[in-house]
Formats: sequence, structure tokens, C-alpha cells
Amino acid sequence: MFSKNNKLIRRIAIVTVCAALLLVTLAGCMVPAGDGSAAAGDGSGANAAAMGGLGIGTMVIYLVVIILVFYFFMIRPEKKRKKKTEDMRNSLAVGDNITTIGGMVGKIVNINGDFITFETGEDRVRIKIAKWGVSSTGKDAGESEDKPSN
Repeated sequence: MFSKNNKLIRRIAIVTVCAALLLVTLAGCMVPAGDGSAAAGDGSGANAAAMGGLGIGTMVIYLVVIILVFYFFMIRPEKKRKKKTEDMRNSLAVGDNITTIGGMVGKIVNINGDFITFETGEDRVRIKIAKWGVSSTGKDAGESEDKPSN
């Protein structure tokens, strides 16, 4: 599994490759400066193809490939992560150990709509938060309490 830093590096590499592919596509579609034998501005597609420029179809294919790469490597994984987090938050139950986004750890004592009340520590302080404030549940939340400090 990749760490967060490796995932970021991987995404930056993918974006860089896509940007390079886009630049190559745009550079290939430009008509190079000719010797002046063709009439300037005649707009003939045959002239562009004869001088080495890529056609509009090739540019469209490259753009579709770039969009697909962005979808499969950036948009789709983000949607999966959001869905997984939303499912975790909707499956919370009384008695679950949670960790909030702010780093507070506790045990759920009450769920009321979009709000959760949980107890922290031995002094049983109760804190009410919104459901979207829960970052993890279960073993991940309880590990910080069980590990001895050095």
C-alpha cells in the first residue's frame, strides 16, 4: 500500500505526464511555418497534413485519453474514498470507539440525527459533535489509548 506521500508523488507524476501529452498534442496540431508556397490563410486541411501537422481527430483522441487518465487516477479514487467514509459515518453505533477530525478519542454514548455525543477519558466528559467530524472508528480509534508511550 502506498503512503500518503507516495500517493501524492504518483498523482503529481500522472498530472505531469498528462500535461506533457497535451503539450505534444497541441504542438503537433500547429502548422509549422512553410516556405510560403501555400497561400496564407487558405485554411486547407490538406496543407496542414502535408506539412506534418496532426489532424483534429488525433487531437480529440489525445484529449479523450487525458480525460480518461484523470478520471481513473484522480476522480474515481476520490469518489470511492468519500463513499467509504460516508458509509463508515452512517454505520456508527452506540458503544463504538471513534476518533474525531480534531484528534479527540472517545466512546459513543448517543446518536441523535446528524450529531453524536461521545465520552472521553476516565472522567467521562461528554462532547457533542456533528457526524461529519468523525474521522475513524473501531480499532484505529482505540489504538492510541492502548499503546504505551515511550
